Amino acid sequence: MTVSALLSQYGDRYLQALFETWKLTAFSFLGAFLIGILITVMRVSPIKPLRIFADFYVQIFRNIPRAALLILLVYALPYLKVVFPYDVCVLIATTLIPSAFCSEHLMSGINTIALGQIEAARALGLSFFQMIRRIIIPQALRSSVLPMTNLLVATMLTTSLGSQVPLRPMELTGIVSYINTRSAGGVTAFAISAALYCATALLIGFAGSLIDRKVRILR
Repeated sequence: MTVSALLSQYGDRYLQALFETWKLTAFSFLGAFLIGILITVMRVSPIKPLRIFADFYVQIFRNIPRAALLILLVYALPYLKVVFPYDVCVLIATTLIPSAFCSEHLMSGINTIALGQIEAARALGLSFFQMIRRIIIPQALRSSVLPMTNLLVATMLTTSLGSQVPLRPMELTGIVSYINTRSAGGVTAFAISAALYCATALLIGFAGSLIDRKVRILR
């Protein structure tokens, strides 16, 4: 089928799939961002057990394949009497793994903070959480805008895991399978989804560059 024929017949479904991809990306990245901040605070905390746990968390979820994690959530957890809906399993898989990389990016941002600022904060009598909230995390975020932008794009691409389970509505990869089981969409169906992925990635990259130029710390 031609592009025009596919869009005329399935254009509304492609639009729904695009919005579903955006929605799943937003929820996954927000969850990964919040968990990543929490894990990063634990990694720099003065409490050793928290540091050990946070480092272990990062090592596990930074190195486990996304599809393997989804398989564990969908097929292994029921043996432990823990059953989640398919869409929740996809959301968990697309949140936990990016959260580990989010923590790594934040740690890189923390390493750009001059030691003198930490010493000055201690001299002023700021507590650990006051330093985290007022000095460390704000500067780490400003220094890691571009890595976070790349992470957002990677998270968006990871939402294609949703095509492995019967999500309703479908995301951009799942809609290709839907079309090819009903029509001879062929490579054209994939090309349209790929174009929508690329357009979204370019939009994210453009927004990330604008934000980086506004908030970057000039040294």
